[in-house]
Amino acid sequence: MKHKFSINFAGGFGKLKGYLMLAIAILLTLSIVSNIGKIIQIRGEVARERAKIEKQKKENEELARTVADTQGPSFVEKEVRDKLGLVKKGETIVVLPDVETLRSLAPKPPVEEDALPDPNWRKWLKLFL
Repeated sequence: MKHKFSINFAGGFGKLKGYLMLAIAILLTLSIVSNIGKIIQIRGEVARERAKIEKQKKENEELARTVADTQGPSFVEKEVRDKLGLVKKGETIVVLPDVETLRSLAPKPPVEEDALPDPNWRKWLKLFL
């Protein structure tokens, strides 16, 4: 009897071993699929961050150009003339009113009304009556 029990035990252990291997294979497959999803997500984030970095580089270049432009003597002279109202000899200052006043003084464009031509029956009616 002992011998028969050990054969059943060995056969049951073989099935259990097969189920265990199947479970491990399923878990590994799920883990790989999950990791692939995470990799795709991280690559997307990296791409977005690279785009942000490129945008920041462009902004920095633009700001560097602006700073370089503001350091020149022509910019300083222009700002002094604009903000303090200084002029050179022989120049005349022209001061314009604000935008709202200019709009009120500007001539109004003529308003054209869209009118459809009279229908044929009305033209005939006018002709005979």
